[in-house]
Amino acid sequence: MRIIALLLLVMPAIIATYGIKLMRDAFFGGELTVIFFHIIIQFIIGLILFIGGLAFIGGFILHRDRKRQLIKGGKNNRYRS
Repeated sequence: MRIIALLLLVMPAIIATYGIKLMRDAFFGGELTVIFFHIIIQFIIGLILFIGGLAFIGGFILHRDRKRQLIKGGKNNRYRS
């Protein structure tokens, strides 16, 4: 199970990293990847990949913390006085 969870986190991280690379190439270097026909589209696709990967990892961590009841404001809140 831990291997599956690791793979579930590694793949979106790789996708987000590729999105950062696409944005960096479009913004700073002006390098166009072969599959894109305009730099603006390359930047937008890179932004979508980055936000999608980041949202998946954030959602995974939020789901895990809710499952373990570590979220502040829940029923069994350890921060409540």
